[in-house]
Amino acid sequence: MTVPEIDVATLVEHHANGAIVLDVRETGEYDEGHVPGARLIPLGEVPDRIADVPADRPLYVICRSGARSARAAEWLIGQGIDAVNIAGGTLGWIDAGQPVVAGREPG
Repeated sequence: MTVPEIDVATLVEHHANGAIVLDVRETGEYDEGHVPGARLIPLGEVPDRIADVPADRPLYVICRSGARSARAAEWLIGQGIDAVNIAGGTLGWIDAGQPVVAGREPG
């Protein structure tokens, strides 16, 4: 299966228009810094928390660098969710000078 993927610059555009971002990193990673508004569901919890995943519009899946989010996006697509992987992940977001939020709240 081919997983749709966009780069951080494209995510910046979608994010400005209210895109839903799902962060699949571990809690500690998320707490250190995440995309403002990103919702946390660690990769290992995604199957058990599928009811918490918005399915009514595209879902932009992010992790540290893009590997875990690609796996999550592939699984979500198999469940009928319009999921898109973010190449470069949160590290790419930070490297692009985009804002991050620390702590447990999406921000």
